[in-house]
Amino acid sequence: MQFDTLIIGAGAAGLMCATQAQGRILVIDHAKAPGEKIRISGGGRCNFTNLNIQPDRFLSNNPHFHKSALSRYTQWDFINLVEKHKIAYHEKTLGQLFCDISAKQIITMLLDELDARGAELWINTRLTALNKTDQGFALNLEREGQRYAISCRNLVIACGGKSIPKMGATGLAYDIAAQFQMNVTRTRPALVPLTFEPERFKPLAGIAIEARVSNAKTSFDEAVLFTHRGLSGPAILQLSSYWEETEAFEIDLFPNSSIYEALRAQRQQKGARNVSTILAGFMPARLSDFIVQDLGLTGNLADQSDKALHALARQLHAWQLRPAGSEGYRTAEVTLGGVDTNGLSSKTMMSKTVSGLYFIGEAVDVTGWLGGYNFQWAWSSGWAAGQAITHQPEAPR
Repeated sequence: MQFDTLIIGAGAAGLMCATQAQGRILVIDHAKAPGEKIRISGGGRCNFTNLNIQPDRFLSNNPHFHKSALSRYTQWDFINLVEKHKIAYHEKTLGQLFCDISAKQIITMLLDELDARGAELWINTRLTALNKTDQGFALNLEREGQRYAISCRNLVIACGGKSIPKMGATGLAYDIAAQFQMNVTRTRPALVPLTFEPERFKPLAGIAIEARVSNAKTSFDEAVLFTHRGLSGPAILQLSSYWEETEAFEIDLFPNSSIYEALRAQRQQKGARNVSTILAGFMPARLSDFIVQDLGLTGNLADQSDKALHALARQLHAWQLRPAGSEGYRTAEVTLGGVDTNGLSSKTMMSKTVSGLYFIGEAVDVTGWLGGYNFQWAWSSGWAAGQAITHQPEAPR
């Protein structure tokens, strides 16, 4: 069977690419349904893009690579597509856009666009062999017990990274890159909860607080969630992309006010109360008790001198924590690192050394912030590859 283009991966990037490429297109995926990560994203409502897409909110060894695709297919382009399909959506916080009803609407939209192009979709399909030929690529596929020999001029790798293996994520994209002598940067889990020694934060499980988390590279002001295993919530997930194993970071529990001034004022009015009780007026009581114990504070507020209050305030504004690790790919929303962008064209997403071989989406060393950024990279990189395929020169006959 001959196709102009075969796309491995029926996720966000792969489906987007298929809606743009012309010719005879086949999209394959080993999952039972297309767009599984889309379906579960955003609590089932899909945070499909962000109003505030900016290049500096993406991580890559090459901080300029992603600019081309993101500038040529923007969040506004995808929003127009969503509106064309009459999908109701809303802005939640920080520019994050979600479907009003269901993430499945985004999948249906992409499949409708795919159908309009006349592309084929094969699910429950496994790649068993891949080779380069003079005309393109030869693949062996297995689908529902049947074996198929496929040839194609263009091969698009859109099968993501290693995050959420229970949904079938593998390192296939990296294996294919290695097969064609293309470099892959170091990969690790990103947008992932951080873990601490067993049960350190168990008494606080379920508590969320607005805070600022910081390390030497960056800081984020969003919610921090305490869990049985450690810390999660948007601020922690964001920081995890910039965090290295064994590294400490700090949490400012009062990022928008001076807790020193607040405690000093309370000392005049309620000095006979202990520090934990006073702090409970500014944060959940369980967290107040934990902080006081963790920092070794004792006595009533009246017993604290200005110097002691300054010391306490410094600790509350810069609570030093050192995670034991992260929850890993099991819960990571994305994979940091991937196919080295130095080996790809930023305009077409095609390999510089293997004609007709494209890498898009999470498989590439481009990782966005939490909040719709990674979906936008999928849309933009998929669009770029699809457009390049559509406008490539005719193959010699």
